[in-house]
Amino acid sequence: MLETWWGWLAGAAVLAILEILAPVQVFFGVAVGAAAVGIALWLGLAVAWPWLLVIWGLVAGLSWLVLRRALGVRKGQVRIWDDDINEG
Repeated sequence: MLETWWGWLAGAAVLAILEILAPVQVFFGVAVGAAAVGIALWLGLAVAWPWLLVIWGLVAGLSWLVLRRALGVRKGQVRIWDDDINEG
């Protein structure tokens, strides 16, 4: 199953839809990694499944960092807490 390109692309689609439903900026990076592996397999990449997982993790981590950099907290945007939940 891990060597089939359509499985990776289907997983990427499910994760992308999950990101739309629950926008937490995590699923999109993992979906990009899965799509990259699926496309690489479709183009003829022939490696063992542990290497596919390594590629998936590296691409997912890199895309998450890029996404975090692009959509994360902007410079000068600081969250200031006025009240402490423990103070009564």
